[in-house]
Amino acid sequence: MIFEGLAEKLQNTFAKLKGKGKLSEKDVKDAMREVKLALLEADVNFKVVKDFVNKVKERAVGQEVMESLTPGQHVIKIVNEELTDLMGSVQSKISFSSKPPTIIMLVGLQGAGKTTTGGKLGGLFKKQGKRPLLVACDVYRPAAIKQLQVVGEKLDIPVFSMGDKENPVNIAKAGISHAVKNNNDLVIIDTAGRLHIDEGLMDELKNIKSEVKPHEILLVVDSMTGQDAVNVAQSFNEALGIDGVVLTKLDGDTRGGAALSVRAVTNKPIKFIGMGEKLDDLEPFYPDRIASRILGMGDVLSLIEKAEQAIDIKKAKELEEKIKKQEFDFEDFLTQMEQIKKLGPLNKIIEMIPGISGAKELKNIDFDDKEIVRIQAIIQSMTKKERKDPSILNASRRRRIAKGSGTTVQEVNRLVKQFEQTRKMMKQFADLEKSMKKGGKFKFPFFGR
Repeated sequence: MIFEGLAEKLQNTFAKLKGKGKLSEKDVKDAMREVKLALLEADVNFKVVKDFVNKVKERAVGQEVMESLTPGQHVIKIVNEELTDLMGSVQSKISFSSKPPTIIMLVGLQGAGKTTTGGKLGGLFKKQGKRPLLVACDVYRPAAIKQLQVVGEKLDIPVFSMGDKENPVNIAKAGISHAVKNNNDLVIIDTAGRLHIDEGLMDELKNIKSEVKPHEILLVVDSMTGQDAVNVAQSFNEALGIDGVVLTKLDGDTRGGAALSVRAVTNKPIKFIGMGEKLDDLEPFYPDRIASRILGMGDVLSLIEKAEQAIDIKKAKELEEKIKKQEFDFEDFLTQMEQIKKLGPLNKIIEMIPGISGAKELKNIDFDDKEIVRIQAIIQSMTKKERKDPSILNASRRRRIAKGSGTTVQEVNRLVKQFEQTRKMMKQFADLEKSMKKGGKFKFPFFGR
């Protein structure tokens, strides 16, 4: 979970405040001391922490909070607002040119993930109706051009390259001319990086900037490097003048120091975050949603957006009708599993659900995504007749299914039992809905008998 350590400490701190009927100034100061330590441990810039804590303390010891009926909740509200403000208040979008093509130049150190991010950005905007072109200007790193071509091929996005002997400035200019001729309305330039910031790197990037005049210069930084990411962002901004930041590998960053410091230190917005290795694991950065996740309030809007992108509405309606008619079978169960898989890893989904995201009882539960793969393998090893009518699954059939799916008979038995329980529960809800529509009273099978 992103910000796991920080989120847990902050949620524990505020849980103590929630339990108090009234708050004294000492209560607020004690809580702020814990918040300060939690932020410093999360590798947040010291000056950023100091300013943040002072702002919260100033608002939290005010008369409005002290006299509130729910002072603990009021303090959490203030922290949420200040966290959101710290990360940029609102989502910062790409500024598209009224005269295409829009040119985005990606810069950053070697290993931050520029090439993959270029592909992810292209894929994201392609879904929105844009016609992107990727331009390979990294002529130094071995196989950098090939990597961009592979990414482009996977996403069905064209890649412009002139090999590794040409000057990067000339490649960038030729790439834009190519885009104009081929009606590409978005050009994403993948530039070279270095292991560290040096004069040669900055001169080359300045020359590309001067010649092609990009509409957006996005700095790609590895969030897992914490304070180093912030220092890199500051250096690139001072030397080149960046328009925004893309934080990669945020899904593996349990601390969150970079995300909470970059904007405050550079005054440049975080525009996108990398949340995994897949080519669709790039998301726009929403400060308010991230603040909510840190404080255990979930992220309902992102969850809804994921569901809208992943779930086939037509299939969902067909499934609803089958449940109502009590015709739900293993074929439908398999469809449901496939829909869930499209939403992404279960741990990521859980942390978006309010109340559940911060629940202690879920901390030790292993949300194993491989379980979904096992379930699929078992169902796919059944015949069509068995999927339609699980009642025919005798011992020999279950042994055959276990062998065919590479699982055990016990796992097959457990799935069949879970399926029957699910179907029974769905029948109860369908009966309840019918009863409510008729205006009658409904008794659950387990009660009232």
